[in-house]
Amino acid sequence: MRRTWLLTLLALQGGSLMAQTATAIKQVDNSKVNSYYVSNKAPLRQQYFVKLPVTAIKPGGWLLKQLELQRDGLTGNLGEISIWLSKNDNAWLSKDGKGKYGWEELPYWLKGYGDMAYVLKDPKMLKETKFWIEAVLNNQRDNGDFGPDVEKGPGKRDLWTNMPMLWCLQSYYDYSKDPRVLDVMTKYFKWQLSIPDDKFLEDYWEKSRGGDNMLSVYWLYNRTGDQFLLDLATKLDKNTSDWRQKGNLPNWHNVNIAQCFREPATYYLQSNNPADLQATYDVFKLTRDIYGQVPGGMFGADENARKGYDDPRQAVETCGLVEQMTSDQYLLQFTGDTFWADNCEDVAFNTFPAAFTSDYKALRYLTAPNMVVSDSKNHAPGIDNTGPFLAMNPFSSRCCQHNHSAGWVYYNENSWMATPDNGVAALLYAPGEVTAKVGSGGLTKIITTTQYPFNDVIDMKVITFEKNAFPVYLRVPAWCIAPVVKVNGKVVKVTAQGGEYIKLDNTWKNGDKISLQLPMKIAVRQWAKNKNSASVNYGPLTYSLKINERYEKKDSKKTAIGDSQWQENADPVKWPSWEIYPESAWNYGLLLNSQKPEQSFTVVKGTWPKDNNPFTNASAPITLKASGKQIPSWQIDQYGLCGVLPQSPVKTEQPQTSLTLVPMGGARLRIASFPVVQ
Repeated sequence: MRRTWLLTLLALQGGSLMAQTATAIKQVDNSKVNSYYVSNKAPLRQQYFVKLPVTAIKPGGWLLKQLELQRDGLTGNLGEISIWLSKNDNAWLSKDGKGKYGWEELPYWLKGYGDMAYVLKDPKMLKETKFWIEAVLNNQRDNGDFGPDVEKGPGKRDLWTNMPMLWCLQSYYDYSKDPRVLDVMTKYFKWQLSIPDDKFLEDYWEKSRGGDNMLSVYWLYNRTGDQFLLDLATKLDKNTSDWRQKGNLPNWHNVNIAQCFREPATYYLQSNNPADLQATYDVFKLTRDIYGQVPGGMFGADENARKGYDDPRQAVETCGLVEQMTSDQYLLQFTGDTFWADNCEDVAFNTFPAAFTSDYKALRYLTAPNMVVSDSKNHAPGIDNTGPFLAMNPFSSRCCQHNHSAGWVYYNENSWMATPDNGVAALLYAPGEVTAKVGSGGLTKIITTTQYPFNDVIDMKVITFEKNAFPVYLRVPAWCIAPVVKVNGKVVKVTAQGGEYIKLDNTWKNGDKISLQLPMKIAVRQWAKNKNSASVNYGPLTYSLKINERYEKKDSKKTAIGDSQWQENADPVKWPSWEIYPESAWNYGLLLNSQKPEQSFTVVKGTWPKDNNPFTNASAPITLKASGKQIPSWQIDQYGLCGVLPQSPVKTEQPQTSLTLVPMGGARLRIASFPVVQ
């Protein structure tokens, strides 16, 4: 009798101990529909994860620091210095769509800037965002069109520039619930449907990127249910470039690949044809097989991918990094496949931060896994671009200069998502907090405290006013072998492996704690298709040779890319460009234990940086010790680039020496794909 009474008391006081079950699953069940957040309407396929409102996730720790640096850096100040964001003679501010300035730059910038304003609740940014959104909402033309009236041929209205602006409107609606957004989008899409096919998506950019337009069509359909929108989606798919070609792509432009390969998978939501979904996986694999035999989650296409140019010194645009992360986030919703979260983390942690100076006041157009000079010289034809594309410059091309703003804020927005069974899923790990309606409808907050990816422990605390039964899903990264989960300090019995989710079913109460440990180990990756080179990971972080970096300040106006322009009153002294040169030798190969290469490295854990920014060489919280030898024949080549990798194994008479490796994402100069020496 006494035992029964005690069990009952425990159940009332600590419900999480009684109701808890934990299972490892490969995929979330999407047979239900979330009760609280907008999901796909029939006949669209139900997604596996449902995006939460833009303000549902509040960043913390290092992620908040990255957003604050962007706010105080280039993103937050572009409106005052970029001519393309000028409020004089701007086509986005005129009802007839005419003006000297205004194309993709404004919406490219605003889609990140506006979301940062909503997330950070910054008054200045909110005011600026509102100014541009009101201009779009108030300047729709009578036929339903809006934005810059640009034609790329007789009667062929360029629709690309409006595609990112539609995303800006969607985020604004998320934030404000302003019904004008739905009206403007409905009228615009009716106008799009009326355009003859021979004048629809005919220009290069819009034809490649019709999938972005389709995402907005589905977004509106899920809120209005207007059937004509499904016809428009089919029209878009029909007229968009063919990303379903077996063994080939419609074009090999790096941003187009990263952005457009998701189009068949997007239409799969409507077509229900598995071949559409497979096409997206095929493009990803094809690109990586030929040009992506490198660490960092991307591929070599320093404008366009070119046959024979597949060395780790080949770079990718900052725009391409942002678009790849965005594609990964959408595909995670569509497929439930943890593969896309793994790739998103790979790009976000190992490549994206290195595209900027640590204060986010300058960026470079191109970043490569092996990059030992970052200057303003012309490196063509070593790279597929003629101009100063490697320097850190506030004006590093009209596209990346503006589009970079969405990288971290989109990462934050998609770090948690709702699930069809009224739960929540932790998908991209970062410090912060999520507030969502779950279970029976109660508003619940989960606060995440972590230094991941620089630490393997992720602590979560549940804040709720009443007990609420709902599932919490925890993604297990592909590299993790034996995750450990604790609830309120007690280990949960569950056997999960990389590529799965741990589903915690529980009646949660206020103050409940979840702890997830993702034990990190050294893993060496051999790139047999790329000279038998090697890269080394510790958990999700890829490591690079520590190269002493020398920064030289330059005049931004003299070193800017040709199509970048300043506003008249902008002060270039406040926004210098930087060239970065190596102050230590970089041409080393690694000495590896042939049987157990992971034993060739020692992990050295340091202190967490006081400024909360771990993405610099000086503040790296974890470094690796290794051994290697210098390769004198491996030098900067005739194009001023890091020389092509020598074939491994490499014979060298140089003495063995100790090497320090740092996280690749904090290294602006780096060797991340190493020759192996004997």
